[in-house]
Amino acid sequence: MKFIISTLLLMTGLALAALPVQAQSLIDGDADAGKARAITCTACHGPEGISVMPLWPNIAGQNAKYTVAQLQAFKDGKRSDPLMVAQAMMLSEQDMKDLAVYFEALPGAVQAVADPSKIARAVALYRGGNAEEGIAACIACHGPSGRGNPAAAYPALNGQHSTYTAKQLQDYADGARTSDDPTSIMRDIARRMSKEDIQALASYVQGMK
Repeated sequence: MKFIISTLLLMTGLALAALPVQAQSLIDGDADAGKARAITCTACHGPEGISVMPLWPNIAGQNAKYTVAQLQAFKDGKRSDPLMVAQAMMLSEQDMKDLAVYFEALPGAVQAVADPSKIARAVALYRGGNAEEGIAACIACHGPSGRGNPAAAYPALNGQHSTYTAKQLQDYADGARTSDDPTSIMRDIARRMSKEDIQALASYVQGMK
């Protein structure tokens, strides 16, 4: 029953994701102010929001609602990372909005699939899930090309480092990351995945465009 409910919620997300992408950000921020405030961010995330360290996420092109929610989660203690918590504590709500719309407007990363041998497994999971294990399809929330759903603050996955994505899925599975409250959708899904599932999906979304 829980799987059915989660699937219905995710399919609602898919319907929303199919709507035309809005040209204007859903967050009321100032991109110019965000660019000026982003100097410290570039040390880890790169001058254009694309990091060179695969454990640090690419944030260029990420939808602003999701970015604001994650910055707030770091500041509130819902997400734990020493570097990010320290940075988020210094940000006001407006700073977060300004940074989010700035990075949202930058071109996202374009990368290749990390391990082509895992594509078949990943495509099956991403598009169809696994009913036997209660794993809902990723496409329902993250869209057919991995661009996410800005209105629902579901993140874009396309072009994200596979190393980072795999760690986040594992953190959801282990309960180390809980910033999907109040739905717990990602924790419910990730804990049903095998390590092979996680690695395959992380590899695949890295190459999505």
